Amino acid sequence: MSSSSTNTTLNIPVLLASLGILFLVSKLWRAHLEMVKLDGIPAVGSSGLLSSFISGMRFVKHARELINEGYEKYHGRAFKIRIPNSGWMVVATGPDLVNDIRKASDEYLSGDELLDEFLQLDYTLGQPLREHNYHVNVVQNALTRNISARYSDVRDEIITAFSEEIPVTDDWTSINAYDIILRTVCRTSNRLFVGLPLCRDPDWIDLNIQFAVKINSTAAIINLFPDILKPIVGNLLSPTKAITRRAHRHIGHIIQDRLDKQDQYGRDWEDKPNDLVSWLLDENPGGKYRTAEDIAMRLLTINMAAIHTTSMSFASVLYYLAVQPDSVIKALREEIVAVVEEHGWNKVSMGYLRKMDSFMKEVTRMVGIGLLVSGRKVMKDFTFSDGTRLPAGCNVAIPMWAMHYDERHYKDPNEFKPFRFSDMRDIEENGNIKHQMVTPNSDYFHFGTGRHACPGRFFAVNELKTLFAHTLLTYDVKLEGFSKEVPEPTLFLSAVIPNQKVKMLFRKRMD
Repeated sequence: MSSSSTNTTLNIPVLLASLGILFLVSKLWRAHLEMVKLDGIPAVGSSGLLSSFISGMRFVKHARELINEGYEKYHGRAFKIRIPNSGWMVVATGPDLVNDIRKASDEYLSGDELLDEFLQLDYTLGQPLREHNYHVNVVQNALTRNISARYSDVRDEIITAFSEEIPVTDDWTSINAYDIILRTVCRTSNRLFVGLPLCRDPDWIDLNIQFAVKINSTAAIINLFPDILKPIVGNLLSPTKAITRRAHRHIGHIIQDRLDKQDQYGRDWEDKPNDLVSWLLDENPGGKYRTAEDIAMRLLTINMAAIHTTSMSFASVLYYLAVQPDSVIKALREEIVAVVEEHGWNKVSMGYLRKMDSFMKEVTRMVGIGLLVSGRKVMKDFTFSDGTRLPAGCNVAIPMWAMHYDERHYKDPNEFKPFRFSDMRDIEENGNIKHQMVTPNSDYFHFGTGRHACPGRFFAVNELKTLFAHTLLTYDVKLEGFSKEVPEPTLFLSAVIPNQKVKMLFRKRMD
């Protein structure tokens, strides 16, 4: 063997070891700089340079306990907590600090920048979506305005999807609830987004369900590396080309046809479809964003937000429904029947389902989809109303789970009260608006807060109500094994995920 080949062989482990040392030194130096900048904010767990990494590892499985510890110990103040691969997170507690976050402009606290950092948008969704997120305005405005006009299509897809996924029979049918919920919500959302027949295409459904998994797993890997290496790793792992090609096979010709018609006839033409593709084209800023590939990626991105959060919420709602006494189920069914008899099936009638709204809001209060919400990146040094200073570059969030279980906000917070909020709407002045599920306020954070509250929450709530109403009027449900305990969600880092292995029993409604 030549000396040159020997040296090459020997240099490979040396190179790997050097990269490993460089990576470790980079992580330690970054952690040191963060600690110095946040020195005035108390920590939960250890705040030492090396020992804080151990606290960070505890966060993986014990995030709820750590956040609750800080919430009780430093209530009304801010504290910091170590999160693996994300550095320190400042957690703001108490109504004053939460209100400071709600009112802060993007110039100081930016949700978009934190999302970009978390999802590594340049590599996972593509640079155009980071540069211009006009699709958020489309969801907030055009989609929300058209819920009423397209409601009958949404309900039709729910009925069809349920009939195909869960046969209406006199015998109990065992199903894996979460899998069917995902497919049903995907079909329902896409009936509004892209219409028939694509909303029922198995590969389109699979692509949209797996899209979020792929994006989040890729971003997690990229975030393991120091900033200097992220462009290299990100470009190597980027799934955007493969995903865009797969999406283009389904939707590319549809988008291109719309582009051609818009070029020929302008924004309006006879029989123009009233769907998300059209709404995106109407809002499209043009230039490099006006391509079939770019619009397809925005469709997938909106789907990612719509499918998984709604599915998680509906799964939790069904788990709680399965353990309710007959009196609660009867009250919910009677309300639906009365409202539909008077108003029919439409968006307006969904607004009259106060008990149902309360039930769903109470479930999401107790479960939610995360321990921390309304995350922001500090763009410029920011000072809370109590004088606490956040230096530029750090991250801040609100402890949703802890606040939803706080006796200062809710009486008997550990008790599930299905009609907690409908009762509050009846007795409190202005309660009819404040205590609706769709309304973010200082006590309820399922949809975030401030200008960055979930733009699709109006569609999500109406979709959830229609899914829930159809289930109640069509089926009896219970947990397999007849358990009276709601299945515990899975907690990983700050995520709260409904148990995805739960088996439920469905049969034709018998009463």
